[in-house]
Amino acid sequence: MRTILSILLMFCCGITFAQTTITGTVVDNNNIPIPSANVIVIGTSSGTVTDFDGNFNLTVNQNPPFTIQASSIGFESTTQEVTANNQNINFVLNEGTALDEVVVSASRTPERIRESPVTVERLDAKGIKTSSSATFFDSLENLKGVDMNTNSLTFKSVNTRGFAGFANTRFMQLVDGMDNSSPALNFALGNLLGMSELDVNTVELLPGASSALYGANAFNGIMFMTSKNPFDHTGVSTYVKTGLTSSDNAGDNQFYDIGVRVANKFSDAFAAKASVSYLKGTEWYATDYTDYNNRGWTRENPGYDGLNVYGDEVATTLDMDNIASTNAFPIPLASNYGKHYISRTGYNESDLIDYEAESLKADFALHFKPWKNDFEIVLNSKVGRGNTIYQGANRYSIKDFFMQQHKLELRNDNFFVRGYVTAEKAGNSFDSRFAGININRFWKPDQKWFEDYAAGFLGATAGQGIFDPNEAQLAQAHATARANADSGRLIPGTPQFERAFDIVTADPDLATGAKFQDASKIYHADANYNFAHLVDFVDIMAGGSFRQYSLNSFGTIYTDNDGPINYNEYGAYVQLQKKLLEERLKFTGSLRYDKSEFFDGFVSPRISFVYAADELKNHNIRGSFQSGFRNPTTQDLFIGLQAGRAILVGSAPANLDRYTGTSSQLSTTGQAITGSATVPLNGGDAYSNAFDLTSVNNGAPVAANVALVKPEHVSAFELGYRGRVSKFNIDLSAYYNKYKDFISTRTVLTPLYGEVGDNSYSLLALQNGDFQPYQTYTNSKADINSYGASIGVDTKVLNGFDFGLNYTYAQFDFDEATDPDFEPGFNTPEHKVKASFGKTELFQNFGFNVNWRWNDKYLWQSTFHNGYIPARNLIDAQINYTIPKWKSTFKVGGSNILGHDYVSAPGSGAVGAQYFISWTINQ
Repeated sequence: MRTILSILLMFCCGITFAQTTITGTVVDNNNIPIPSANVIVIGTSSGTVTDFDGNFNLTVNQNPPFTIQASSIGFESTTQEVTANNQNINFVLNEGTALDEVVVSASRTPERIRESPVTVERLDAKGIKTSSSATFFDSLENLKGVDMNTNSLTFKSVNTRGFAGFANTRFMQLVDGMDNSSPALNFALGNLLGMSELDVNTVELLPGASSALYGANAFNGIMFMTSKNPFDHTGVSTYVKTGLTSSDNAGDNQFYDIGVRVANKFSDAFAAKASVSYLKGTEWYATDYTDYNNRGWTRENPGYDGLNVYGDEVATTLDMDNIASTNAFPIPLASNYGKHYISRTGYNESDLIDYEAESLKADFALHFKPWKNDFEIVLNSKVGRGNTIYQGANRYSIKDFFMQQHKLELRNDNFFVRGYVTAEKAGNSFDSRFAGININRFWKPDQKWFEDYAAGFLGATAGQGIFDPNEAQLAQAHATARANADSGRLIPGTPQFERAFDIVTADPDLATGAKFQDASKIYHADANYNFAHLVDFVDIMAGGSFRQYSLNSFGTIYTDNDGPINYNEYGAYVQLQKKLLEERLKFTGSLRYDKSEFFDGFVSPRISFVYAADELKNHNIRGSFQSGFRNPTTQDLFIGLQAGRAILVGSAPANLDRYTGTSSQLSTTGQAITGSATVPLNGGDAYSNAFDLTSVNNGAPVAANVALVKPEHVSAFELGYRGRVSKFNIDLSAYYNKYKDFISTRTVLTPLYGEVGDNSYSLLALQNGDFQPYQTYTNSKADINSYGASIGVDTKVLNGFDFGLNYTYAQFDFDEATDPDFEPGFNTPEHKVKASFGKTELFQNFGFNVNWRWNDKYLWQSTFHNGYIPARNLIDAQINYTIPKWKSTFKVGGSNILGHDYVSAPGSGAVGAQYFISWTINQ
């Protein structure tokens, strides 16, 4: 880094710049200031944004004359000529088109949105002000084609174009150029470590594959959040927000959310900022007590396994006739007690998780312009701490989770070089399923509990001379048996339960505890240079990146018992852009090469064309082809986690021998209940000595023969139109994705004795229940395709009201016969409709907005549970009032104001209504 800095400083010192300063204002045609309007120098990326009062101050490194342009979403852009230094220019923007808005993400260079080669969705300060959602991050759900899955009050995952879960490893989220995904979990925890809404400058979202410029993780899409530069946005801003969350199962609970941002430009060479925000509330309760294996059965079922009940996963089959013959009951040979599948009594999720939602995040940045020009050095630190809930294979209470990012960046209009580190600590997080299992074992071992159950059952039957019980007598016997086995059970809320809970959740050994331990890190560096100012005939850009993963879960998630696991990825890209046919046709071609140390390198090309069908460029047609890839995640490679129903074991070759464990299943043998002997297990058994689960369920067991995981590929095609027809802004796109080697999981059963295919001992192991389920990581052999389309229309109606309507269609297909065990996890509605209606100035300083969303019923598939999600119909609304002399905006609103509770996935919290009132001050 020191060498790079020295070279850059020498380069910059060898160049002298002329400076021109322009000041002015940007207002609408009613003379109302437009905050956060873009003011740029035409033909360059130099620019600034207006403050709350519509004022701007722009210093550039060129002599007059030149042209500057002002633009803002929902207004027609306009230009003016700069003829002298220190000139004052006032812009008046007429409401109208959004086609001239400038975006950066699509091509890594500023361009008008109408010239973007791919679909781009955008949110800025105006969108945040008019949002009817409780937070700016929640408002992303109103963007066209965007899905938002609610894991908890503080954790929502964003996705586009299908194949999503809460653990969304297919979608990348960048905050000021830094990937803010968790190093251990491989996905972003919503906005838990993100950005305060006071500091948001823009949010740009690219649906679909973006690997050609952004590498492996930008497979399904990518979102860019950029913060406000303290050179352009100074002063003190703050907000205070409070309200209620309301749902049928949790009732009404107060939340509050506060934030402050302080920024100052100390000189033309130095500026700094700091922002802090804090949210506290109550999580959405998860109270789906449906039997996991027998939908519709009640808790009276002896083998009950509730979806949001933990500890009842421990179960076995008791042959009461065999057990009775070993006891002192005088039973005849004709007794008919039968075999019964029995589970331990579990604890509701609400007994184990306190549902306290909390998020504290802070951002500190120092910005230096040593030569008072566009060359800038940025030191940036982001820290976040909070409580949330994550639903993966199990439900995890993420408590006191801490994550931090630190960045050094050097940049100007033509290049950037940045390096950053992301580090996390899991705090007091724990696995709720193992909390329930091991609290049960804390007060009574499994074997003793089942022995007591059998004794209670036989005491209620054979002990009373009932040798062929009817249905009612069986039910009574099971009730008596459970009461006998539960004698001494720890009751939630008692000191004894709390003591056991504290001991179990502080213990990282899943045989006895539930603690989630992690201190993983990511080291990342990337660079980009735009040669457009040096080459006339074509715009050339090149760049590259390097990343090192350092996994350190202390053996609780990964197989890193003996120390951190480190591995590297790197990539490089080049992009060419050229305007043809009198600048009405824009060609963009890019090529990227990426390499993980575990896999062969992969080349990702992208070719796109944008054609303006008219001279005014109001009708723009785009088409693109690109290929993308996704490397297996750290979990796909190195996980070694006992998840309860199965052991999750990654398929990196080095991982197969790293994972070792023991089976702890119960079985019944001979005439008595016995605990299974300790059986050593190896990760390689899952891939080389296992039965296919589906074949076992079908009664014809065959070998699984699971291949080791490798990168996943996609070929993506897109066509689109963006333009203005009369008073309507229209954005239309359609896509088709073809996948190869789709990364998936597969559950297999490894026998505890015998070799699969020996047709004797291994089959006997299946018959006796002596096997260990594994979840393996591999690639599907099926041909998988996804396709869809979206259309959005925005216009003015009824003399100035804003109206927007969009529709999204998404579907997929695959050849099920080639891979009958494959569960694609598309997890996306086929049809979605969204609409907005409002006005920023209904009357002076008063505005409102209403958002409506509907989607149809769809199937959700995950390692936690599969099930159908009902169609839902949601309305958000807000009213706001601005007091200019106080520089304040007051807002009253609500999300899901109809109060129809819904879940994003089976077993997740039931999301109700959220009502809020806020006061925002922007200096």
